[in-house]
Amino acid sequence: MALSSALLDQAVDQLATLPGIGRRTAMRLALDLLRRERHEVVRFSEAVRRLREDVMYCSECCNISDRPVCDICANPARDRSLICVVEDIRDVIAIENTRQFKGLYHVLGGVISPMDGIGPDDLHTKELLARIGNGGVAEVVLALGATLEGDTTSFFLHRKLHELGISVSMIARGISVGGDLDQVDEVTLGRSIADRKPYEQSVRR
Repeated sequence: MALSSALLDQAVDQLATLPGIGRRTAMRLALDLLRRERHEVVRFSEAVRRLREDVMYCSECCNISDRPVCDICANPARDRSLICVVEDIRDVIAIENTRQFKGLYHVLGGVISPMDGIGPDDLHTKELLARIGNGGVAEVVLALGATLEGDTTSFFLHRKLHELGISVSMIARGISVGGDLDQVDEVTLGRSIADRKPYEQSVRR
């Protein structure tokens, strides 16, 4: 559609690049920003700028953080012998909301997907194995989605961790096949964490 302002058109174009935002929604958002006080828009844009420029990855768990070591890894009350492996930060948030897990996390940044050209070396698997190699870890919980890619990644990690003599468990499958963790209700996810089983018992025969 032709707009009376090229600047408005540019703003709509950029907002429409966000996931789940169509051009109509982008137009509503742009017009809302235009109606706001100048200081509000400046605060909004500054928050987005700092998000992109200042957020970093935790040097220990690869989760996003405002500091070199995230608050979870820096918390002395967390059980450092227990690591939960997840796909991305949304899964960390989902599990934390259950208040059932007291260990640490390791964020892979994705799952193995040969169809998409994503292999183990494209994920934070080396960092995980390095953490295990430093000692002190007794159990690794695989909390990946109930998808083919999630199962492939779990199988790969179980094989690597088994070689290191680490106990490996999986969250209980109270989650529908093909589902993502961040879409599961907190009660179901919390029970899945609490009722985790050894990996060998979780593999479908």
